[in-house]
Amino acid sequence: MAKKTTCRAKPQLCESCTKKNHFFSSSKESSFLKACVFLSIPSPPPPPPPLFPKSTCPSNHGTPVFSLSRLLLLLLLLHISLYIRSLLLQEPLLGQSMDVSWYETSGGACNYRQIWGSIRRGIRCFPPPTLKAWRPSALFVAVVFVGALFTGRWTFSSLTTTATNNNTSLNPKAVDSTTRPIKPFTCPSGNLTALICPSQTLPPPPIQDPHPHHHRSRPICPDYFRWIHEDLKPWKATGISRQAVDLARKTANFRLVILDGRVYVETFKKSFQTRDVFTLWGVVQLLRRYPGRLPDLELMFDCVDWPVVKAADYRTAVGGQPPPVFRYCGDESTLDIVFPDWSFWGWAEINIKPWEGLMEELMEGNKRVGWMKRVPYAYWKGNPAVAVTRQELMRCNVSEAGDWNARVYAQDWLSEGRDGFKQSDLASQCDHRYKIYIEGSAWSVSEKYILACDSPTLVVTPRYYDFFTRGLMPVHHYWPIRDDDKCRSIKFAVDWGNRHKRKAQAIGKAASTFIQEELKMDYVYDYMFHLLHEYAKLLKFKPVKPQNAVEICAASMACRAKVLERKFMMESMVNASHDLGPCELPPPYDPVALDLLHKRKANSIKQVEIWEQGTGGKQKP
Repeated sequence: MAKKTTCRAKPQLCESCTKKNHFFSSSKESSFLKACVFLSIPSPPPPPPPLFPKSTCPSNHGTPVFSLSRLLLLLLLLHISLYIRSLLLQEPLLGQSMDVSWYETSGGACNYRQIWGSIRRGIRCFPPPTLKAWRPSALFVAVVFVGALFTGRWTFSSLTTTATNNNTSLNPKAVDSTTRPIKPFTCPSGNLTALICPSQTLPPPPIQDPHPHHHRSRPICPDYFRWIHEDLKPWKATGISRQAVDLARKTANFRLVILDGRVYVETFKKSFQTRDVFTLWGVVQLLRRYPGRLPDLELMFDCVDWPVVKAADYRTAVGGQPPPVFRYCGDESTLDIVFPDWSFWGWAEINIKPWEGLMEELMEGNKRVGWMKRVPYAYWKGNPAVAVTRQELMRCNVSEAGDWNARVYAQDWLSEGRDGFKQSDLASQCDHRYKIYIEGSAWSVSEKYILACDSPTLVVTPRYYDFFTRGLMPVHHYWPIRDDDKCRSIKFAVDWGNRHKRKAQAIGKAASTFIQEELKMDYVYDYMFHLLHEYAKLLKFKPVKPQNAVEICAASMACRAKVLERKFMMESMVNASHDLGPCELPPPYDPVALDLLHKRKANSIKQVEIWEQGTGGKQKP
């Protein structure tokens, strides 16, 4: 059970909860959300040891250096304070004599206020000390200053020398690498049909850390990894039987089997374009990244957009066990298991590059035009023919009838392909202040590209989700747009953003930061690993190689691929195994916390609708 603490009773605990990145909902956000919920996130790893342990620090680079330097600086400050005191109390300092006759001639009228004012005007109540009187003080100050400077340089030199001699403390990767290069392969000439995967041996043991006193720990995975538990929950109590897996064959494109680190595929029907090819390529790269870590497993994969396993059909015992079908998206009414889509390794048919390199280009594209200098309208470009909702969006374009603050363009991929994809460079489309995301026939792979642009993303109410979008929060990562009144909603969002520029920029920056930090390929592979690992735990049968299955590996896939497909494969190929392992999977959502999360998202969307309707009074986002 989650720990629940009333914020009004102990607000300091809620503040601590917020600082620790636990989910927190205050009474300002909703009248009935007044709880600070701790989500049972595991304790962080212990702090690393000190940079210079006592057992390894040279004796001449330790505390005495700092003590001597501090002592000299304290003496300098003490002397200066004594000098000021002598001025205020009319006492000589270090043999300095006071001209009493001068003081008496002033009428003895120097009180405290006069003295303080005199200090500000140049200490007129006291004559400047003579050169002879200044010599002892000046000599003392000079000696202390030079000594402090020398010891400060000595201290810096000591630190530099120590860091140089112990550079693994500051940069462990300089000596202790957690990756091992994989031997590259060469495609044979001639007949490739006879190409077989090389015999695979067990991976060598991980490299031993030459500095075991330096603590190394795996980071906690991003919060959206918790949805892995939710996606597999329908089988948590019963496990997954052979019959349930075979039932999923009805709609699957292929069966994937992993045995002893080798990958086998039984194809039932070809997918649209090369979705199946690059999805399998991603699985092969996962095993190159983490060799020998995944247990044996067997699954069915459907490459079609729409989820098909209806939750309502399996709510009673009569319905039996739902078939575990892997695909790229899901919705609230289905039980399909969501897996990263093929475009992370490239989409050759429309010249979309692999995600790792493309993300760098998108970040560079962000720098070309600052947000304030971007076109102050909402931009979208895509294929409107695949969905009615996109055709409705085209009506929001500027026309003689009016301007809805939208600039939308139809993309003809056939003509674009004939023209060499010159007008579809994603890195060049970050030149508008706002970007529109709208689903196609189902979810769209374009969402990650749009979110990466530093421009606030206007998300038309989606029905589907992919593996990472459930980690996005309305009004924080994106601005929600009504599906039943798109044009008016888009106009309001753009007008609001142009009036509240800082808040609009913050939304765009939050989304692009999420994409850069939590959707990098490291985490894509880690999500795949944890999903497959948790799935394999549920299997109630021993996976076996199907009779019609074919073994695949990096060499067999890349060598047989067409020119552009091979190019994308080589660009996205994992060239080193990772001994440290994937990030640590966070625990499942507590039921109360998950309910609060859903309510928080719903409340944020509802608040925007209130602002649009003008019933929010003077409330501001």
